[in-house]
Amino acid sequence: MAASTFNRSLELAGTLPPLMVAADRVAATVIQGVHGRRRVGQGDAFWQYRQYRDGDSASRIDWRQSARSRSLFVRETEWEAAASVWLWRDASPSMQYASLRNFDTKAQRAELIVLALANLLTDASERIAILGGGMRPSSGRVAVRRLAEAFAAEMQNGEKLPSLPPLVPLPAHGTVVLVSDWLDPLDRIEAVVRHYASAGVRGHLVQILDPAEEDLPFNGHVKFEGLEAEGQHTIRRVETVREAYGARLAAQREGLQRLARPADWTVHLHRTDRPAQTVLLSLYLAMADLRRLNAA
Repeated sequence: MAASTFNRSLELAGTLPPLMVAADRVAATVIQGVHGRRRVGQGDAFWQYRQYRDGDSASRIDWRQSARSRSLFVRETEWEAAASVWLWRDASPSMQYASLRNFDTKAQRAELIVLALANLLTDASERIAILGGGMRPSSGRVAVRRLAEAFAAEMQNGEKLPSLPPLVPLPAHGTVVLVSDWLDPLDRIEAVVRHYASAGVRGHLVQILDPAEEDLPFNGHVKFEGLEAEGQHTIRRVETVREAYGARLAAQREGLQRLARPADWTVHLHRTDRPAQTVLLSLYLAMADLRRLNAA
């Protein structure tokens, strides 16, 4: 699969935008050694037990398993068709930041990761769609192209896009992948996680930061200006606030983990000075159930 993906990258290099070609090549690197995924659904093979939820049919309750505890459990089976994955990337003004010219902006890196992931998912026969885009999930190369075209259209419209994903209804057992710098207040992020987790949707959060946002490497008198009309703020000796800044960022990240943990969501951290393949591999393997994959 890795070879075919890479060859496809070369064939399409003359017809696709550079970002699409880059995403194809990143996906080709990651796909090596990863072979498909298993999903819950209407197949015959047992997959897992989970606790009964409102709306589940009583005929799906496994009474033998339930008798072993005080909770009701439903027996889930593998899906014979692909599940759907809804993808979203933050393209708000604050994502247009890069501390050095040779770095991607956070927005560019977010799009690269999402498109590369879309390649991996469609190669595994998954169906994908933009979260809140109004399009039905689809598979194949056409789905990836539609994703790229939708991203380009959003940027060309020149609208100020929100920094948090839309809250839309999704079916249970779906998956969302949400890519942002996740620097919004934690209570606003919590509302997003709760909305989807309460519907039985699995989720993965990817935080993308510029290295300067992580390290605050500046010294002396520095004027900071927000990208979303936050105004200017001058710090006379930046080095004196570096430790407090690092603690604040660590608290934000701990907060993300705290929000994700009860919902069994995952959090992945990425810096734009590091290869996209690293976080993409971490994300893709989190979406795959390697323990069951290896046992298959």
